[in-house]
Amino acid sequence: MDDLRQALQAGEHAGANYVLRTPRGRPQGVVGGYQGAGAGSSLEFKEHRAYEPGDDLRHLDWNAYGRSDHLVVKLFHEEVTPHLDLILDGSRSMALSGSVKAHAAVALLGFFAAAAANAGFSRRTWLARDGCAPLLGSGGRSQTWELPAFDFRGSLGDAFARRPPRLRPRSFRIVISDLFWPGDPGHLLARCADQAAGLVVIQLLAAHDVRLPERGNLRLIDMETDRTWELLVDDAALERYRRARERHYELWQSACRQAGALLTTIIAEELLRDWRLDALVAAELLQVT
Repeated sequence: MDDLRQALQAGEHAGANYVLRTPRGRPQGVVGGYQGAGAGSSLEFKEHRAYEPGDDLRHLDWNAYGRSDHLVVKLFHEEVTPHLDLILDGSRSMALSGSVKAHAAVALLGFFAAAAANAGFSRRTWLARDGCAPLLGSGGRSQTWELPAFDFRGSLGDAFARRPPRLRPRSFRIVISDLFWPGDPGHLLARCADQAAGLVVIQLLAAHDVRLPERGNLRLIDMETDRTWELLVDDAALERYRRARERHYELWQSACRQAGALLTTIIAEELLRDWRLDALVAAELLQVT
């Protein structure tokens, strides 16, 4: 865990050199600019809802608590401000044994938190495990964050199906995942893109993830289910594997295009070595300070 904390702080340090920018042509919030349909921080009361971990304690309604013995927060009509929703895949494959994949994942959280702070964004970080829930402490500096546990025996899609994140309308959204789960991602991306100021999908891979397996007898273990396969890897098997991997990535590319999202792949080892996010800089979503 100390290593993960150090990676988070390294990402925060690297992100201090960047400013997060919303995509051109999408709505950008200005404090107090207009009243939105969601809930935010203006002074006009809207409604109550049950308290969730990570909610601003200043919005707790203690009078309602005294009447009902249940913690509730006050929601207000939204003043549209720049806001970042970070969504991290908490499945077991994100902590590939023998790799720095988990370290790169938490480092990216720290990076984007710092870049968002430089741009005046508010933010919320979501961990997708058995449902999506705010990552405790992630609204502050890296020393206060609860480090994510990559122990979910399911996929990002499963987490969304069980309990989707409460994404703020017109927020900028970044999804960090290895994308290693079957099925059509269209429904998940449509949910992430709904009322978004912009959406970026970062496929985070370890160097081991992108290498083709060696020829010979191979034992595969599914990190989510612990299911095992004994395989003979020959030229034909390698070609089938290569084509399946290409089809999977093309499926995500197509779904991202339909959702208006940017898809980019980052290799964990390369990220932690030189912190180059050229695709996001080229897309003008990051600006060097």
